[in-house]
Amino acid sequence: MNETIINQTTAKAPVVGLFVTCLADLYRPEIAFATVKLLELAGCKVEVPERQTCCGQPAFNSGDRQTTADIAHQTIEAFDGFEYVVAPSGSCIGMLHHYPELFERNDPWFERAMSLKSRAFEITQFLVDVVDFTAIESTFSGHVTYHDSCAGLRELGVKQQPRKLLQQLPGVKLTELVDSEVCCGFGGTFCVKYPDISNRMVSDKSTNVANTGADTLLGGDLGCLLNMAGKLKREGVRVDVRHVVELLADMTSQPPLASSSYDLATKV
Repeated sequence: MNETIINQTTAKAPVVGLFVTCLADLYRPEIAFATVKLLELAGCKVEVPERQTCCGQPAFNSGDRQTTADIAHQTIEAFDGFEYVVAPSGSCIGMLHHYPELFERNDPWFERAMSLKSRAFEITQFLVDVVDFTAIESTFSGHVTYHDSCAGLRELGVKQQPRKLLQQLPGVKLTELVDSEVCCGFGGTFCVKYPDISNRMVSDKSTNVANTGADTLLGGDLGCLLNMAGKLKREGVRVDVRHVVELLADMTSQPPLASSSYDLATKV
């Protein structure tokens, strides 16, 4: 983790490459726009490389190292020259951190992958640990709970960062979710390979969310949020589901996931 805090009053604006992520691009572009807004409020110059595609995680998790390496080549080249690479997804940034595993140490791509890894951050991690952002002006108020996605939590150490940002909003009451660190059952290809296990896991998560009494479920990974939103909707649990950046950026005009047509979850 980069422990250097940028002095926003004297330092040159850091140039950040936004990794949009496939799910945000296809299902919820508002998350990408909210991320850009937060980065700009934090004093960053944001650019979106057109060459970016998938991070390669589906191929990587399925054991297809060659396809993953091909994707890594393109991603590394797309983000060359940026001081930082930021995404609204611990899962995708976690995958970028796996890129060095794809190359031998004497391969020039190994050093380039290591460079990308050192510059790649999940959005709340970047705002708290790198730029020490304390200028959130969101008007959102309500009772929320938070799900800690597996990749962000275990691969990047994202836990307190979103909570620290939420603490800046006086109108927000946060009730911690029982088993917040337990997987929701999505896991990318996991829910396809093991649908029964996945469904049981998201059912438990849905019950825990309902028991908090919260009006809104927040998280940092859209895959997890779509999975939980779909299950909550099918079970008739009236809880709004949003990515945390939508709330922090004061961009909650779009319908929440649980009341929309977005449903990437298992259909059981």
